Amino acid sequence: MRNKNLIIVLTAIVTALSFFFISFTFVARGLEDDAVEYATIPGSGKVDLARKQAFIDSIYNEPVYNFLGAEFTYKQVKELEMALGLDLQGGMHVVVEVSPVEILHAMAGSNASDANFKQAIANAKIKQRNSQNTFQKSFFEEYRALAGKDNLSKIFANANNKGKIDIRSTDSDVEKVINEEIDLSVERSFNILRNRIDKFGAIQPNIQRVRGTGRILVELPGVENTQRVRNLLQGTAKLEFMEVYQTYEVIEKTNRINEYLVSVDEENKSKLSLTPDSAATAAAASSNSSLLVDNGDTSAVAKTDSAAAPAQDTSKVSAFYRLAKGSFYYETKDTATINKILALDRVKQIIGSDLRFVWERKARALDNGGAIIELVPLKIGRDGKPALTGDVITNVGYGVSPGGKGYEVSMQMSTSGAREWRKITKAASQEQNKRRIAIVLDNAVYSAPQVNDEIPNGSSSITGNFTLEESKDLANILKAGKLPAPVRIVEEVVVGPTLGQEAIMDGLVSMFAGIIIVVLVLIMYYNKGGLVADIALLFNIVFTLGILASFNSVLTLPGIAGIVLTIGMSVDANILIMERIKEELANGKSLLTAIELGYDKAFSSIFDSNITTILTAVILFLLGEGPVKGFAMTLFWGVLCSFFTAVYITKVILLWMARNKKDDAISFDTFLSKKAFKNLSFNFIGKRKIAYFFSSAILVIGLVLTIMQGGLNLGVDFKGGRSYIVEFKNPVVASDIRSSLTEDFKGNGSEVKTYGSATKVKITTSYLVDDETAAADSLVATALEKGLTTYAKDNTFEVLSSSKVGATVADDIKNASWKAMLASLVGIFLYIFLRFKKWQLSLGGVIALFHDTLMVLAIFAILRVFNIDFEIDQVIIAALLTIVGFSINDTVVIFDRVREFDNHSNKVDMATMLNEAINSTLSRTIMTTVIVLISVLILFIFGGETLRGFSFSLLIGVVFGSYSTIFIAVPMLLDLRSKAEKEADDKLLAGK
Repeated sequence: MRNKNLIIVLTAIVTALSFFFISFTFVARGLEDDAVEYATIPGSGKVDLARKQAFIDSIYNEPVYNFLGAEFTYKQVKELEMALGLDLQGGMHVVVEVSPVEILHAMAGSNASDANFKQAIANAKIKQRNSQNTFQKSFFEEYRALAGKDNLSKIFANANNKGKIDIRSTDSDVEKVINEEIDLSVERSFNILRNRIDKFGAIQPNIQRVRGTGRILVELPGVENTQRVRNLLQGTAKLEFMEVYQTYEVIEKTNRINEYLVSVDEENKSKLSLTPDSAATAAAASSNSSLLVDNGDTSAVAKTDSAAAPAQDTSKVSAFYRLAKGSFYYETKDTATINKILALDRVKQIIGSDLRFVWERKARALDNGGAIIELVPLKIGRDGKPALTGDVITNVGYGVSPGGKGYEVSMQMSTSGAREWRKITKAASQEQNKRRIAIVLDNAVYSAPQVNDEIPNGSSSITGNFTLEESKDLANILKAGKLPAPVRIVEEVVVGPTLGQEAIMDGLVSMFAGIIIVVLVLIMYYNKGGLVADIALLFNIVFTLGILASFNSVLTLPGIAGIVLTIGMSVDANILIMERIKEELANGKSLLTAIELGYDKAFSSIFDSNITTILTAVILFLLGEGPVKGFAMTLFWGVLCSFFTAVYITKVILLWMARNKKDDAISFDTFLSKKAFKNLSFNFIGKRKIAYFFSSAILVIGLVLTIMQGGLNLGVDFKGGRSYIVEFKNPVVASDIRSSLTEDFKGNGSEVKTYGSATKVKITTSYLVDDETAAADSLVATALEKGLTTYAKDNTFEVLSSSKVGATVADDIKNASWKAMLASLVGIFLYIFLRFKKWQLSLGGVIALFHDTLMVLAIFAILRVFNIDFEIDQVIIAALLTIVGFSINDTVVIFDRVREFDNHSNKVDMATMLNEAINSTLSRTIMTTVIVLISVLILFIFGGETLRGFSFSLLIGVVFGSYSTIFIAVPMLLDLRSKAEKEADDKLLAGK
């Protein structure tokens, strides 16, 4: 064998490097176990997280690992380890989207009130639900339809865009500037969020831009305080210092609002009454926040001036006054009603451009158990801007408030800012009633105290009953800077640590069980040849893990599934070689000659089948997201390593064993396989029409049922919505939980099904699916908890994980998945055509692949009749593409044998030749199918509920993949043959 020494040296190097990179993972895990042991509270079994972190901090920059004289600190070990995905260790996966709407509004300036602009924005929002275009492109199209061509400059030629857009700019010029501005905003947002995350304290955070979109992906392993993360990501850090109107200054406007509301609510006016609550007013005043003055005096408290409704007939008071408790104080339950009132066009006109109502950040608790919140009337300057903005802040810190009550965020202003701040506070303190100044962050009033004295040095603070974490995060947000546009969470997955530990155990058990059984089957069937194949398999696993570790890949549960699947599929190359060697030995060749010929003849089949699988993996990686990428990465490297180990390492070992020994030194048979698949002559081609009918019947039944069932059962990541995995202390009934949640979810569609055990359920709901705001998230979570509490009573429960996918993102994921499927089929068609030079083979192969994927969906629909339900999601699409890869492997092997037989000089008719090709490769087809089925079955049994649908899809796909190769792909060559080929066949048959 040529290049034998090179292969040996290369194997040694790759093996050493693989163990080197894998070792960091084991070292890191060992040190983390030490940290947990150190932090475990004696007697309770609970872990003190602060003590655990202190242990890790103490060794962070210390040498903890020595590899052949090279020392590595804990920090370096963590950087080089193969990290676990969120599904294996718990944590939070978030995708945020930078709002192009806000950027367009900012660029339009005062022209944002233009009717065509507003309508185009509204139309674009609706259009985006079913469009793959960017939001701004949809907006441009809608605006042109309303205003005509080359009118964008009328909106965007203003002071905000001076020097970039003028009245003569064409639509294409304007579009270019807007696209650049949005892209820059996304980039600035990415950098700001990265700075915030860096200070958050999470270990190995991952933040990256999602290509081709205005979205940013953030993954935080091990995070448990999810609301803190949401606040950190969604706070724009738009800081404003604004004067608060005295009541007498706005009373005329509030009276007009009241009169308008009463006039349009005639039928309810007799039910309206004014009930100001002086106790509420006093409670609000006593808990107001304070502004830190330069002498450290924080005793100044805002004096609320009564703004109860003016003396008037109480039958003519609207909800705006009726719901108030004193000076613009409302019960928290009434805030939604007030927001609706403030959003009315006529009310906006009355309020005008110099007044803005903003809610304070936190409600104030009352002695009676209720809570009130102030609606603060803020003064807007003539230029539409606040008195001062956060741009003047030069330094931010946090600490305990003076007096030791809570925490505060302190701020220091620039020289110009301090000068302006002194002027503002001086004017406020000199007014007769001492004006209040509000500190507004992201359109929420954090504090609005009365100013007693001017503040000359630019020092100020934000107070408001902060916890330490809240004050720290707020300071970090302000330090990182203001986001150029608001961001919203469009996709979110939260995995609890308990579920992560279960996933680790499920994955490891399925992987080790798969390895052991495959190793035993190969030895039992191929004897010493099987032992050599097992050695190659172990090299393959080590190489795959080593390469993944060297790339700092994240190991996910689908990634483990990819390893399990690779174990099964990698054996295919070894089986091909073993079967070829057995054929040559049966033809009387010597052992050395048989080995050489076996490898030579199997090479083209192995190469072609591996290329098609690699093609599938690449498409999955390029077009897939999240866990699908991890699976694709594992599959890609697994197949490459399989090719090297099966084609080269096994050959070196076999030739070494055979050289200078007798021809029976290596046996490729056992008592189980010695006479298996000998002299087969089944007429598979003659049965093709029965197979056509059988497949058509299953597919038609599946199609009819799918239509009757209202379409495919799409998962959350394809249709949008929220899902939760909930574990109860005692067994529960899924249908009862669903009934209990119906009222709380306002009758919106929800699905509850058992998830792995009788105590665990998966709840999916479309409630508020189109509302991606933080308020909607809170409403859904509250509704879920209320419904579960009502149902559970004494049966305690815990939400183990949650996920949310916005409708627009779900549409993008769905379209990307179908594109991946289509791209895979087109790529395989072209590759087969180029390799085999027959379009009939390409078309037959692709028809068989369509058959395999549709068969899985059809059987899913049939199983739904029996209440066995699998959701179609990204992981199922990964399974379908894997089925495509497996099925085309099998097909290519037989196509290769067809090509070999077609080149024979002794011509036979095509049907006979195809039957010979199928029969001669049947042993390989069955053995490969059996090995892969064993691997997938183990995955199905031990892989856990997360991979249940994935593994079941593969079980169906592997069976029908082999079936379609024999009964559909190959027979298509006969049914699609040209007229000349048919005539040639007729002559051959006539001559027999």
